[in-house]
Amino acid sequence: MTKDREARATRPRQRTRDKAKVTINDIARLANVSKKTVSRVINDSPLVRDETRQKVKLIISEHGFAPDPQARALAFRRSFLIALIYDNPSPQYVVNMQRGILDTLEGTSFQLIVRPCDRSDPQFLTNMRSFIEQQNLFGAILPPSVSEDQALADILTSAGCPYVRIASVVLDEPGSMIKTHDSAGAAAAARHIATLGHKRIAHIRGPSTFRSSHERLRGFEEGLAEFGLKLDPKLVLEGGYTFESGMACAQQLLERPPGARPTAVFAGNDEMAVGATQAARRAGFGVPEDLSIVGFDDTPMASRIWPPLTTVRLPIRDMGKAAAALLVHEHGESNLVTFTPEIIVRQSTAPVPRK
Repeated sequence: MTKDREARATRPRQRTRDKAKVTINDIARLANVSKKTVSRVINDSPLVRDETRQKVKLIISEHGFAPDPQARALAFRRSFLIALIYDNPSPQYVVNMQRGILDTLEGTSFQLIVRPCDRSDPQFLTNMRSFIEQQNLFGAILPPSVSEDQALADILTSAGCPYVRIASVVLDEPGSMIKTHDSAGAAAAARHIATLGHKRIAHIRGPSTFRSSHERLRGFEEGLAEFGLKLDPKLVLEGGYTFESGMACAQQLLERPPGARPTAVFAGNDEMAVGATQAARRAGFGVPEDLSIVGFDDTPMASRIWPPLTTVRLPIRDMGKAAAALLVHEHGESNLVTFTPEIIVRQSTAPVPRK
C-alpha cells in the first residue's frame, strides 16, 4: 500500500477521533461566544439571541458535538434531575402537575424524578435532606403542601438546590414562587351557589395543614358575604382532599333533619366533591335535584362523572409547566407568576329545590 493510500485510509478514522475530542470549550471558541452561552443553547434557554443560537447550533452540527450528561453534571456540580416533591393526596393533581413539568422538559437534557413524602412523618426532614444530597438535584418543584414547609426550603437552599414553590399565598421571592389565587376561585364558587338561591350551604374543607384549605374557606366566606349570607360553622366539615373523606363528610351532612340539611355543598377539591356525589346517591338524594355540589381543580374526573361536576378550574398542568420553566430556562423573572381560577358550570348545580 502506498503512502497516499495509507493516508486516505486513516482520514475517516482520524476525523471520527477529532469529533470525539470536540468539547464545549472548542464550540465556544469557534463560535466566539462564552461557554455559558453554548450551554444555554444546548438547554434551549430563551436568553440567547436567535442569530447567536443559529450560529452555535451550526458549529455543533458541523463538528458532531454531543454533550456528555455525566460530564455536564460534573461541570455544573449537579445532575440534570428536576424533582417533584409532593405530599398531595389527590392522584390526579399530581399527574397533571407531572404532565406540565414534562411539557417544559421535552427536548432538553433534564429528567423528572418524582418523590412522594409525608409531612406528618417525624423523619420527614431527615429523609428529605438525604434524598436531596444523594440525588445532587438541579432543582426542585414544591406543590402544596410541601411548598408551605419553610424548613424544607431551607434544606434546599443550604444544599445549593434552586426550587420553585407553588402556593395560594406568597412565601418566597418571585423567581422561586408561583401563586395560585385559591381564595378568588372559592369566592366564585360561592357566588354561583348564592345566585341559584341556596341558603343552607355546607363546605367540606381540606386538611387544616394545607394553606389552600384555609384560603378556599376564606374566599368562600367572602363570596357568600357579598350576598348577605354567612357560612354556618356546623355545616363546615374537615376532609382530607380524598374521595373517601368527601364521602364520609357528605354522609354526615345528609343525615341531618330536613330543616338543617344543606341544599348545596362546596367541596375543597374534586376528589371530595365526587365522594359527596356518591354519598348523595347512596342516601337516595338526587344531584342536583336535591343537592347541588361544587368542586375545585377541574381535574379530568369532573367532566367524566354523572352528572358532570361544576367546579373551579385551576390550571394545574400549566402551573407545572411554568414552575419547570422558572428552573431550567433561567428566566430571571422579577414579576410574580400567578394563576387565577375560574368557575366552570356543569350539571351538578341547580336552583334551590322547592319545598
